[in-house]
Amino acid sequence: MKKDQFLTRRGMLIAGAAALGAAGTAGALTLGAGDEPARTAASAAGPQARPVLSPSAYRLQPLTGYGPPQRTAARTAVRHEPFLRVSGRGRTMVLTFDDGPDPRYTPHILDTLAEHDVRAMFFVCGEQADWNRDLLARMADEGHVVGNHTWSHPLLTRLSRSRIHSELQRTSKVIEDAYGERPLWFRAPYGAWNRSVFQIEAELGMEPMAWTVDTEDWTTPGTRVIVDHVEDGAAPGVVVLSHDAGGDRSQSVRALRRYLPHLLDSGYHLTVPRRRYA
Repeated sequence: MKKDQFLTRRGMLIAGAAALGAAGTAGALTLGAGDEPARTAASAAGPQARPVLSPSAYRLQPLTGYGPPQRTAARTAVRHEPFLRVSGRGRTMVLTFDDGPDPRYTPHILDTLAEHDVRAMFFVCGEQADWNRDLLARMADEGHVVGNHTWSHPLLTRLSRSRIHSELQRTSKVIEDAYGERPLWFRAPYGAWNRSVFQIEAELGMEPMAWTVDTEDWTTPGTRVIVDHVEDGAAPGVVVLSHDAGGDRSQSVRALRRYLPHLLDSGYHLTVPRRRYA
């Protein structure tokens, strides 16, 4: 997706923060063993001590729902805040990638994840996914979770309910056709949710997922800076935001190659959340 198709990210982040504040302070929810959130103190992840441990044998184990999922999902509750963190056994973290898939960068990210037997979440834009369905099929084959990131990456809080529904529904359809399942997770562009967005995503069977650590790779700050953001923010339950499209993501590709083995060697479980099914 061309960068100039989006509104300026910094401006949208400011607008998104205001919109999100109106919907309720995010960061106070963690996803535990079931679908109901538990409240925690809202705090940003800071630098953590990282003793060197053997890589975990459970790095591919999902957080919940250890059996094969059934076809019919339980009715999705309407949230008032997105999930910012997840809970799981040990030092669990989740890596997420937005705005793709992009044939220039996404395959390299998938290659690195496969090399280390790690699964991640990809929040895809429908118009990108529609042209790169083979990459969604590969994500399915390799056990990654694909979430909905709207069709064209708009600021949803400025759209009508019908437009919001169209953005989400069209993307869910493409994901289902290419990935094999409808998405169960949604991330609002620029982190901007409001009541209508929460209601519509729930109607479409999706839960809202935000993030704990922003790598700020969309600013192309340099590979070392991206690595530092991840390693300094690493902590149990952290959700890391990166990008595999929307601009030049070569720094994001190189950064993943550096920080992923370090996180694993430090004893982190890089995995994906699972929703409970009825």
